[in-house]
Amino acid sequence: MSKLALVTGGSGGLGAAISQHLAQSGYQVILTYNANAAAASQVLASMAGQGHRSCKLNVANSEEIQALADQLKADGQGLDLLVNCAGTTQYVAHNDLNSLTDELIDRIFNVNVRAPFAMVRSMQPLLEMKQGCVVNITSIAAQTAMGSNVAYCASKAAVENMTRSLARTLAPKVRVLAVAPGLVDTEFVKGLDSQWRDQQEQSTPLKRLANAEEVAKAVVVAAEQMTFSTGTTLAVDGGRPLGA
Repeated sequence: MSKLALVTGGSGGLGAAISQHLAQSGYQVILTYNANAAAASQVLASMAGQGHRSCKLNVANSEEIQALADQLKADGQGLDLLVNCAGTTQYVAHNDLNSLTDELIDRIFNVNVRAPFAMVRSMQPLLEMKQGCVVNITSIAAQTAMGSNVAYCASKAAVENMTRSLARTLAPKVRVLAVAPGLVDTEFVKGLDSQWRDQQEQSTPLKRLANAEEVAKAVVVAAEQMTFSTGTTLAVDGGRPLGA
Protein backbone atom coordinates (compact mmCIF):
# COMPACT_ATOMS: atom_id res chain seq x y z
CA MET A 1 0.00 0.00 0.00
CA SER A 2 1.29 3.46 -0.90
CA LYS A 3 2.23 5.87 1.82
CA LEU A 4 -0.04 8.91 2.08
CA ALA A 5 1.37 12.43 2.05
CA LEU A 6 -0.48 15.71 2.51
CA VAL A 7 1.20 18.80 1.04
CA THR A 8 -0.22 22.24 1.76
CA GLY A 9 0.33 24.83 -0.94
CA GLY A 10 0.86 22.00 -3.38
CA SER A 11 -0.19 23.95 -6.46
CA GLY A 12 2.61 26.54 -6.15
CA GLY A 13 6.11 26.23 -7.59
CA LEU A 14 7.80 24.75 -4.54
CA GLY A 15 4.76 22.77 -3.39
CA ALA A 16 4.31 21.37 -6.88
CA ALA A 17 7.91 20.15 -7.00
CA ILE A 18 7.55 18.54 -3.58
CA SER A 19 4.31 16.82 -4.62
CA GLN A 20 5.91 15.54 -7.83
CA HIS A 21 8.97 14.14 -6.07
CA LEU A 22 6.89 12.47 -3.38
CA ALA A 23 4.80 10.83 -6.12
CA GLN A 24 8.01 9.61 -7.78
CA SER A 25 9.05 8.17 -4.42
CA GLY A 26 5.87 6.09 -4.22
CA TYR A 27 3.64 8.31 -2.11
CA GLN A 28 -0.03 8.86 -2.78
CA VAL A 29 -0.31 12.64 -2.50
CA ILE A 30 -3.09 14.97 -1.42
CA LEU A 31 -2.10 18.50 -2.41
CA THR A 32 -4.00 21.52 -1.19
CA TYR A 33 -4.58 24.81 -2.95
CA ASN A 34 -6.20 28.04 -1.83
CA ALA A 35 -7.70 29.46 -5.03
CA ASN A 36 -5.99 28.18 -8.19
CA ALA A 37 -7.79 24.96 -9.04
CA ALA A 38 -6.40 24.98 -12.57
CA ALA A 39 -2.82 25.02 -11.31
CA ALA A 40 -3.61 22.16 -8.92
CA SER A 41 -5.04 20.14 -11.81
CA GLN A 42 -1.90 20.74 -13.86
CA VAL A 43 0.28 19.52 -11.02
CA LEU A 44 -1.84 16.40 -10.60
CA ALA A 45 -1.56 15.66 -14.32
CA SER A 46 2.24 15.85 -14.08
CA MET A 47 2.61 13.43 -11.17
CA ALA A 48 3.73 9.83 -11.47
CA GLY A 49 1.51 7.07 -10.17
CA GLN A 50 -2.19 6.94 -9.39
CA GLY A 51 -4.60 8.02 -6.67
CA HIS A 52 -3.35 11.55 -6.14
CA ARG A 53 -5.90 14.25 -5.51
CA SER A 54 -6.22 17.95 -4.79
CA CYS A 55 -8.23 19.67 -2.09
CA LYS A 56 -9.25 23.30 -1.76
CA LEU A 57 -8.12 24.49 1.64
CA ASN A 58 -7.64 27.85 3.28
CA VAL A 59 -4.86 27.00 5.71
CA ALA A 60 -5.67 30.11 7.75
CA ASN A 61 -9.07 28.58 8.56
CA SER A 62 -8.73 26.02 11.35
CA GLU A 63 -12.28 24.74 10.82
CA GLU A 64 -11.47 23.80 7.22
CA ILE A 65 -8.32 22.03 8.38
CA GLN A 66 -10.26 20.04 10.98
CA ALA A 67 -12.91 19.14 8.41
CA LEU A 68 -10.21 17.70 6.16
CA ALA A 69 -8.76 15.71 9.07
CA ASP A 70 -12.23 14.40 9.92
CA GLN A 71 -12.76 13.32 6.32
CA LEU A 72 -9.46 11.44 6.22
CA LYS A 73 -10.32 9.75 9.50
CA ALA A 74 -13.75 8.78 8.18
CA ASP A 75 -12.04 7.26 5.15
CA GLY A 76 -9.87 5.21 7.48
CA GLN A 77 -6.68 6.82 6.25
CA GLY A 78 -3.67 7.44 8.42
CA LEU A 79 -1.08 9.99 7.35
CA ASP A 80 2.55 9.07 6.72
CA LEU A 81 3.77 12.56 5.91
CA LEU A 82 2.55 16.13 6.36
CA VAL A 83 4.45 18.82 4.48
CA ASN A 84 3.58 22.34 5.59
CA CYS A 85 4.57 24.27 2.47
CA ALA A 86 1.82 26.89 2.15
CA GLY A 87 3.10 30.36 2.91
CA THR A 88 2.70 34.00 2.08
CA THR A 89 4.79 37.13 1.97
CA GLN A 90 5.11 40.50 0.27
CA TYR A 91 8.26 42.44 -0.42
CA VAL A 92 8.73 45.35 1.99
CA ALA A 93 12.16 46.87 2.50
CA HIS A 94 13.39 46.20 6.02
CA ASN A 95 13.95 49.90 6.68
CA ASP A 96 10.41 50.79 5.55
CA LEU A 97 8.66 50.08 8.84
CA ASN A 98 5.54 52.05 8.01
CA SER A 99 4.76 49.89 4.97
CA LEU A 100 4.75 46.74 7.08
CA THR A 101 1.18 47.20 8.20
CA ASP A 102 -0.62 45.39 10.99
CA GLU A 103 -2.83 43.71 8.40
CA LEU A 104 0.16 42.34 6.48
CA ILE A 105 1.89 41.18 9.67
CA ASP A 106 -1.27 39.36 10.77
CA ARG A 107 -1.67 37.68 7.38
CA ILE A 108 1.94 36.52 7.34
CA PHE A 109 1.76 35.06 10.85
CA ASN A 110 -1.66 33.50 10.31
CA VAL A 111 -0.51 31.64 7.19
CA ASN A 112 3.14 31.02 7.98
CA VAL A 113 2.94 30.18 11.71
CA ARG A 114 -0.57 29.54 12.97
CA ALA A 115 -1.57 27.44 9.95
CA PRO A 116 1.21 24.82 10.20
CA PHE A 117 0.49 24.50 13.91
CA ALA A 118 -3.21 24.04 13.17
CA MET A 119 -2.37 21.42 10.55
CA VAL A 120 -0.29 19.43 13.03
CA ARG A 121 -2.92 19.83 15.75
CA SER A 122 -5.67 18.42 13.55
CA MET A 123 -3.57 15.76 11.81
CA GLN A 124 -1.83 14.46 14.94
CA PRO A 125 -4.09 11.37 15.37
CA LEU A 126 -3.68 10.49 11.69
CA LEU A 127 0.10 10.88 11.88
CA GLU A 128 0.29 8.78 15.03
CA MET A 129 -1.61 5.98 13.28
CA LYS A 130 1.28 5.60 10.81
CA GLN A 131 4.24 6.68 12.97
CA GLY A 132 4.39 9.59 10.55
CA CYS A 133 6.56 12.59 9.89
CA VAL A 134 6.01 16.34 9.60
CA VAL A 135 8.25 18.49 7.42
CA ASN A 136 7.86 22.24 7.81
CA ILE A 137 9.19 24.41 4.99
CA THR A 138 10.98 27.32 6.61
CA SER A 139 13.65 29.58 5.12
CA ILE A 140 17.23 30.70 5.45
CA ALA A 141 15.61 33.98 6.56
CA ALA A 142 14.97 32.36 9.95
CA GLN A 143 18.72 32.49 10.61
CA THR A 144 19.96 35.42 8.53
CA ALA A 145 17.06 37.83 9.18
CA MET A 146 17.34 38.75 5.49
CA GLY A 147 14.24 38.17 3.41
CA SER A 148 11.19 39.72 1.82
CA ASN A 149 10.29 41.65 4.98
CA VAL A 150 10.91 41.72 8.72
CA ALA A 151 7.71 39.87 9.60
CA TYR A 152 8.44 37.11 7.09
CA CYS A 153 11.87 36.50 8.64
CA ALA A 154 10.33 36.41 12.11
CA SER A 155 7.60 34.02 10.98
CA LYS A 156 10.11 31.51 9.64
CA ALA A 157 12.18 31.73 12.83
CA ALA A 158 8.99 31.00 14.75
CA VAL A 159 8.33 27.91 12.64
CA GLU A 160 11.82 26.56 13.27
CA ASN A 161 11.33 27.04 17.01
CA MET A 162 7.90 25.44 16.76
CA THR A 163 9.46 22.51 14.89
CA ARG A 164 11.67 21.80 17.90
CA SER A 165 8.80 22.16 20.37
CA LEU A 166 6.52 19.87 18.39
CA ALA A 167 9.29 17.32 17.89
CA ARG A 168 9.70 17.01 21.64
CA THR A 169 5.94 16.96 22.22
CA LEU A 170 5.01 14.40 19.56
CA ALA A 171 7.90 12.00 20.11
CA PRO A 172 8.24 9.09 19.88
CA LYS A 173 5.26 8.52 17.59
CA VAL A 174 5.79 11.40 15.16
CA ARG A 175 9.01 12.98 13.88
CA VAL A 176 9.01 16.71 13.10
CA LEU A 177 11.68 18.31 10.93
CA ALA A 178 12.16 21.47 8.92
CA VAL A 179 13.70 22.12 5.52
CA ALA A 180 15.12 25.62 5.13
CA PRO A 181 15.79 26.69 1.55
CA GLY A 182 17.86 29.64 0.56
CA LEU A 183 16.46 31.87 -2.14
CA VAL A 184 14.66 29.55 -4.58
CA ASP A 185 14.45 30.39 -8.26
CA THR A 186 10.64 30.53 -8.40
CA GLU A 187 8.34 32.86 -10.33
CA PHE A 188 7.98 35.04 -7.22
CA VAL A 189 11.74 35.47 -6.92
CA LYS A 190 12.11 36.16 -10.64
CA GLY A 191 9.75 39.09 -10.13
CA LEU A 192 11.94 40.72 -7.49
CA ASP A 193 14.55 43.39 -8.16
CA SER A 194 17.12 41.83 -10.49
CA GLN A 195 20.06 43.68 -8.93
CA TRP A 196 19.12 42.39 -5.48
CA ARG A 197 18.65 38.88 -6.86
CA ASP A 198 22.08 38.96 -8.53
CA GLN A 199 23.63 40.16 -5.29
CA GLN A 200 22.15 37.16 -3.47
CA GLU A 201 23.61 34.79 -6.05
CA GLN A 202 27.06 36.32 -5.77
CA SER A 203 26.90 36.23 -1.95
CA THR A 204 26.20 32.49 -2.02
CA PRO A 205 29.31 30.30 -2.06
CA LEU A 206 27.79 28.06 -4.75
CA LYS A 207 27.09 31.18 -6.85
CA ARG A 208 23.50 30.38 -7.76
CA LEU A 209 20.02 30.10 -6.33
CA ALA A 210 18.37 26.86 -5.29
CA ASN A 211 15.89 25.25 -7.62
CA ALA A 212 12.59 23.83 -6.47
CA GLU A 213 13.61 20.27 -7.28
CA GLU A 214 16.57 20.46 -4.89
CA VAL A 215 14.28 21.51 -2.05
CA ALA A 216 11.82 18.77 -2.95
CA LYS A 217 14.58 16.16 -2.81
CA ALA A 218 15.52 17.39 0.67
CA VAL A 219 11.94 16.85 1.83
CA VAL A 220 12.05 13.25 0.60
CA VAL A 221 15.40 12.73 2.36
CA ALA A 222 14.00 14.18 5.61
CA ALA A 223 10.97 11.92 5.44
CA GLU A 224 12.60 8.73 4.19
CA GLN A 225 16.27 8.76 5.20
CA MET A 226 16.60 10.84 8.38
CA THR A 227 14.73 8.29 10.42
CA PHE A 228 16.62 8.99 13.66
CA SER A 229 16.32 12.76 13.36
CA THR A 230 13.67 15.00 14.82
CA GLY A 231 13.49 18.64 15.83
CA THR A 232 16.24 19.64 13.43
CA THR A 233 16.45 21.78 10.31
CA LEU A 234 17.94 20.65 7.01
CA ALA A 235 19.45 23.61 5.14
CA VAL A 236 19.26 23.82 1.34
CA ASP A 237 20.93 27.20 0.96
CA GLY A 238 24.14 26.81 -1.03
CA GLY A 239 26.11 27.92 1.99
CA ARG A 240 24.54 31.38 1.94
CA PRO A 241 25.17 32.07 5.68
CA LEU A 242 28.89 31.73 4.91
CA GLY A 243 28.75 34.49 2.30
CA ALA A 244 28.99 38.24 2.65
